[in-house]
Amino acid sequence: MSPPVYLDHAATTPVDPRVAAAMAECLTADGVFGNPASAGHVHGEAAFERVEAARAAVAAAVGADPQEVVFTSGATEADNLAIFGVAEHARPRGRHVVTARTEHKAVLDPCRELERRGWQVTYLAPDERGRVAPDRLAAALRADTVLVSLMHVNNEIGTVQDVAAFAAVCERHGGAWLHVDAAQSVGKVALDFHASGAALMSLSAHKSHGPKGVGALLLSRRHGVRIEPRQFGGGQERGLRSGTVATHQVVGMAAAFALAVAARPAEAIRLAALRERLWRGLEAHGGALRNGAPEDTVAAILNVSFADVEGESLLAAVAPRISVSTGSACTSASGEPSYVLRALGRDERLAEASLRFGLGRSTSAEDVDEAIAAVGAALSRLRRIGGGCAIAS
Repeated sequence: MSPPVYLDHAATTPVDPRVAAAMAECLTADGVFGNPASAGHVHGEAAFERVEAARAAVAAAVGADPQEVVFTSGATEADNLAIFGVAEHARPRGRHVVTARTEHKAVLDPCRELERRGWQVTYLAPDERGRVAPDRLAAALRADTVLVSLMHVNNEIGTVQDVAAFAAVCERHGGAWLHVDAAQSVGKVALDFHASGAALMSLSAHKSHGPKGVGALLLSRRHGVRIEPRQFGGGQERGLRSGTVATHQVVGMAAAFALAVAARPAEAIRLAALRERLWRGLEAHGGALRNGAPEDTVAAILNVSFADVEGESLLAAVAPRISVSTGSACTSASGEPSYVLRALGRDERLAEASLRFGLGRSTSAEDVDEAIAAVGAALSRLRRIGGGCAIAS
């Protein structure tokens, strides 16, 4: 049997061969294998130069200055460093944070931990498309609000938020820094850190055909952002993220970002056509409900709820032919209906019977047609036996 068609690019993408080649140069004895923190010999200096070149390349890809880039192990660590780092630094000014119900767990769980420590958190509700209204943010801000954390592109439904509008609200408030989780953004939408007005921004490499296990937090110099570190040791990354920087990882991230930004205009058009082809095919099977609005979502993500089927059975039925998820990769193992879809107003059964299709650089029209056929066959079978419940027994 052929391997399943991979349509889970929103969770992770395969590493581009050109990225892998750049990384390999930093791993072997005839390459740049030194510790970038070892400035006393030529091998360490060469690695340091590679790290700083990667820092400059990442900054250039997202409209930031190199001095604003702090490398991390991924967007989850970047989110945690931003939220806890700001909270600790700003504690004398206030202990109130604003976020949204549809944020990634890497933001929601740190916010809930702050609540356990005595902070107050306001969770904004989105509209039925997944958009958070700037006026709702403005109404939620208080004199003691020190941080707003709102994502750019939603990882489950692909909704793109108006980050510049959020930043303007925070600017008028004067005391709240805006943190943006932009893990899904690079290569999917135009991203300019300075133009966005955000004070902090989290990035991930593996959503853009880069390696897993590396990301970055951007700290705006214009906003004068100051945070407290979360880990201590060698004082790397300006003392904000101690630990040896993985040269091959950050080089891979820089290469992936450069390729993704260059490919974005053409890829956005190509993937939008494939996404609409996929939607039309799924819609033709009946009982398909699109989550999010096409005009407000990235081309790479399509989230669909299916009526009259049981969610776990649907996923099991399509798994032999397509690799697809029911939501965020970080929450798919829980078995719970998507909290993002519930926040949009979907009932529990529809939220559970939903599939997230992530299209990527390797996705073809043939892949899309295979997915349409696989889902159609599964729906027909499950509905015929009564919503799919019989499979579970």
